[in-house]
Amino acid sequence: MQNDDLKREINLFGGISILSGIIVGSGIFFVGSYVFMRTEYSIGLSLLAWLIGGLITLFYVLIYAELGTMLPKAGGYYIYLKEAYGKPIAFMSGFTNFLLASSGSIAALAIAFSLVLHNILIVTIGTGIPYLLQLMIAAFMIVLLSVFNFLNVKISTNLLKVFFFLKAIPILIVLVSGLFFGTQTVDLSLSLNGASIFSVLSMIGFAVIATFWAYEGWTNLNNVAGEIKNPSRNLPLSLIISIVAITLLYVLYNYSLVNVLSIPEIQGLIANDEIYLGIPAAMQVMGSVGMYLVMGTMLISIFGALNATIMAFPRVYYAMSKDGVLFEKFQVLHPKYKTPTYAIIGSGLVAIALLVFGLNDLISLVAFAGLVFNTLIFIGLFILRRRLPDIKRPYKVWFYPYLPALTIVITLFLLLALFIESIIPSLIGSAIVLTTLPIYYLIEAYKKKNT
Repeated sequence: MQNDDLKREINLFGGISILSGIIVGSGIFFVGSYVFMRTEYSIGLSLLAWLIGGLITLFYVLIYAELGTMLPKAGGYYIYLKEAYGKPIAFMSGFTNFLLASSGSIAALAIAFSLVLHNILIVTIGTGIPYLLQLMIAAFMIVLLSVFNFLNVKISTNLLKVFFFLKAIPILIVLVSGLFFGTQTVDLSLSLNGASIFSVLSMIGFAVIATFWAYEGWTNLNNVAGEIKNPSRNLPLSLIISIVAITLLYVLYNYSLVNVLSIPEIQGLIANDEIYLGIPAAMQVMGSVGMYLVMGTMLISIFGALNATIMAFPRVYYAMSKDGVLFEKFQVLHPKYKTPTYAIIGSGLVAIALLVFGLNDLISLVAFAGLVFNTLIFIGLFILRRRLPDIKRPYKVWFYPYLPALTIVITLFLLLALFIESIIPSLIGSAIVLTTLPIYYLIEAYKKKNT
């Protein structure tokens, strides 16, 4: 179906609702701990990292708004890279997601789920879950939800609607109680014991990379660009309003935490793997009732996010297989359940293998893949402007070429910061990205041999 055949029924509020519902998920609950760690527990630098992360995400979505309205086709980033660079680079992005970014997101959410259980047990019975058992629980959840999505995608889809409302409960409890009933003195200074400018910038960059996990999902509104009323106005406005509002939400949420918990308390909690700071914050302000409510809904929310990723990502691999650039088996649908059997199995197996990296390294790995290919996509905007000068562009990115150029420079700086602060995951990510190109040509050679 062509873009002009789609009914434009999504208004400005609908666009905001879709994007906000996708982005605000599990990250808000635990990413703050990693931001604190990466800024050496400086409240001012931590909140600044959240603000910068939101601003950079805003730059990203403005570029995607032009690409999405210019090329309103299913496939998103894969389509943009294929149009700008050709099929090999587009394959590299898609296959990297399969081996690293998307599967890494599933693995990270599964670990996050087991860590919530770990935190709940520490708070309730005083002892947590051994690390090996945490990994086993994470692997079990991947298998369980993969089977669930394989057998009944309709029920799985309906559950997502329920989880959307449930995840708002712990956010509102922590936010409201922390802002209005917290008693800590919050130091918002940006100084850091005389550290050099380069060290501080690198620290902030690495912290911003962590925030990207919480802002993840901003590309998804492009998938319905052809159904948005007056897209030249409502698409960019939906993106801008959503990202600004979400940035404000994340800053206030993390501010509310430090308004309840002191920095020494936060350091002690994180040292004990209690990265879900909303749980002890709710305990201090509202007692055991608020704490149990936050813990329960937080667990359900992350379960929902994990279910959503396990449902969504295999469909991308299915589409790539149909396009002839991924394993042929991945386009096979089960004759009864009509689900992409082998794509679900492949996604689950890779995610389980990635569990060995742990949550912190997985966040870096996922961020690395995103930064590499988003840089190529942003450069691709310049290529497509030159190559397709007459194509209809319902929306054009603001301040072209200066804002896209600045965005590319910022993204390259963040890649540098990631290499400096997380060298092993970065090298692993580089090796995986570089390996995908020969795999593409091997697949092409195999296809020619067997046709």
